[in-house]
Amino acid sequence: MRLTAAVVTAALLHGVRALPQGIPSSATAPPSITISTAVASPSAPLSSALPSQVPLPPTQAWCLSRIFCAGALLQTVNLARPYADPKTFVDKPTSKSSQQVLSDFEKINNSSSVTEGAIVDFLDNDFRGEGLELEPVALASFNPEPAFLNNVSDPLVKGFSQTVHGYWTQLIRATNQTALCPEGTESGSCESSLIPLNHTFVVPGGRFREQYYWDSYWIVQGLLKSELYSIVNETLQNFMDEIETIGFIPNGGRIYYLNRSQPPLFIHMLADYVAASNDTSILKRALPLAEAELKWWADHRSLNVTSPYTNQTYTVARYAVNNTAPRPESYYQDYSTANDPTLPTLSEDERSNLYAELATGAETGWDYSARWMADPLAGGSNNTNPALRTLNIRNTIPVCLNSILHKAHNLLADLYDSQNSNSTSSSTHRSTAASLRAAILDLFWDPAKLAFYDYNVTAHARNSIWTAATFYPLWNGIVPSELQSSTEAAFGAFASLNLVLNRYNGTLPVTFLETGQQWDAPNAWPPHQHIALEALRALPANVTGGGLPVPGDGNSTFSLVPSGQLGVEESALPGQLVISAGVGTNATKSGSAADVNRLNGTVFNGGNVTDGEGWAAALQRQLANRYVASALCSWHATGGEVPNVLPRLSSEELNVTQSVNNTGNMFEKFSISDIDSAGRGGEYTVQAGFGWTNGVLLWVASTYGDVLVAPTCPDLLAEAQSSTTTTSTTNHNAAATVRVPALVTVVGVAVAALLSA
Repeated sequence: MRLTAAVVTAALLHGVRALPQGIPSSATAPPSITISTAVASPSAPLSSALPSQVPLPPTQAWCLSRIFCAGALLQTVNLARPYADPKTFVDKPTSKSSQQVLSDFEKINNSSSVTEGAIVDFLDNDFRGEGLELEPVALASFNPEPAFLNNVSDPLVKGFSQTVHGYWTQLIRATNQTALCPEGTESGSCESSLIPLNHTFVVPGGRFREQYYWDSYWIVQGLLKSELYSIVNETLQNFMDEIETIGFIPNGGRIYYLNRSQPPLFIHMLADYVAASNDTSILKRALPLAEAELKWWADHRSLNVTSPYTNQTYTVARYAVNNTAPRPESYYQDYSTANDPTLPTLSEDERSNLYAELATGAETGWDYSARWMADPLAGGSNNTNPALRTLNIRNTIPVCLNSILHKAHNLLADLYDSQNSNSTSSSTHRSTAASLRAAILDLFWDPAKLAFYDYNVTAHARNSIWTAATFYPLWNGIVPSELQSSTEAAFGAFASLNLVLNRYNGTLPVTFLETGQQWDAPNAWPPHQHIALEALRALPANVTGGGLPVPGDGNSTFSLVPSGQLGVEESALPGQLVISAGVGTNATKSGSAADVNRLNGTVFNGGNVTDGEGWAAALQRQLANRYVASALCSWHATGGEVPNVLPRLSSEELNVTQSVNNTGNMFEKFSISDIDSAGRGGEYTVQAGFGWTNGVLLWVASTYGDVLVAPTCPDLLAEAQSSTTTTSTTNHNAAATVRVPALVTVVGVAVAALLSA
């Protein structure tokens, strides 16, 4: 891929440079942003013919554009691979009318051989820069010192939190009315995939240059702490506009997302906004639309399941997208998965089924994870196509989705009650919530393993893979009776988290399986840290006292995990690299020495022991500190600094992370084992910005500010000098691992239409 001149140098550093991210004062004008966009580049010599194609998929009724939806143009452009990320193309408005663009394409497509050069010229001549339909806007009443900062006692953590608070000014967007294309595809001077929004919003960052559904929940958590109530209101207004005009809230703000939603957190956001702002005026519009949101999920995503455990029948929800073509924003990846020449050839029906599963995976938000696969280790972590072909999401009843809907019904009932209105609707929602609660405890809860698992309709049984979704019910107000009456059982439900904090340098992973998928180990995602903390806070006080259990002599914290809970043996857990005498070594997999971060009464980078704190408070303190460590250390390692508090690293150190020209990255995901590194894996490069990462950081700072302490970050030069040879070590408490710099797309803090190589 060729890049405009402004981006070339940074691209050589494996990431587009983020613009300076200082702490702004009250904003009076939009931030000054340099827009740089990707330019098509051949993936083979210009004269080379494109690879042969399989027959086109059917036209998708929900996406009729002949340019940005399934069809000859989209498939041909993707097979040329002119951009590193297929989403780049479908986010580029045309520079000509739809008819002219299609006519120009037909001239190419009707030739005897379509070449790389012909596609590059076509893209250069007929399309504009991606994301130009959006523009940065000012935060009219930005307060650089919101009240939550008073809760943070450590100077470094406070300075970092204030810096992250300032990043909202770089992530605010609005529809650029002067750059919009007319709606529809048959008239007007240009065509675009954007769904125009009427109000301002926060973008996640990177390739995610439009508003997204479930990302917005954690963005809102941070905006509320930042006292940016008007932006939260406008975010909710955008979602309400979509419910009114589309009938549901789509995955994101592009037409290619119109066949799917995402985890339904609108009512959660609404309730949190009303509670924080005391603005009940929004409810006149919001309550009927909240009803419509829940009705869409009931009408389009529900089914009846009879429990094999109690023979009770429940109405529950699942993710299930009607789709028979590659996703436009990930066309090449989906096409390659379905047509991999090294794997058995799929029939048309099998391809269509796979495309439906891939789109459904995107609706879950967890795209993709071993959680959804019949054979998650097929092909190994370096070849994910075989495992992706075993996706079975539509036959999975997710514990997370049903937990979210359970609380949504209760929250909606609470909102009705708060207005002393519509007691009938309130009663109906409480009844639905009670039914969902019964279903969740019956279908998903395993009282022997003390964990929640998805229910598999195909197998008529619970899945056996432990995932971070086990904490969603508690986050949403469902605490099993076993946990309400027994301290031992309550700790057992969180023994996995205790293991992570003692065994690894980072935070809670999605699963303990290393598959190469981004929603598996070694990745740890910001939303899950928030959910785990909220789950701990949901436990009743009678079971949270007493110190953290300690393993017996010679044992690790794995021995405290209920038998079978994780679904893997201790020897199969992900490794933790440590550095000793300049050599990277792998910690032992079993025995007390496996807990490389265990200290007296706490864990490395877990904060300081507090007198009289119970085990649940200790886990919260440790996880909150670890999250700050992951966010701050990876940000500092990529050029971040807090003036007069945390100096910028030397050029020699920043060269290790290829960040000499960078100013600090807030990554979308982190590593369980390396706190100065981003996560990895998946179908796109690691993104920075990043909305939900910032939101969770501000929530953590506000909630746990009095127990947060400055972390000890790894020594980058020691990492660079260390060997990656894996040997066994038995006596190190270390917080350093061998770094493999991630290829990073750093776009979001400053630029809506910026793309990295």
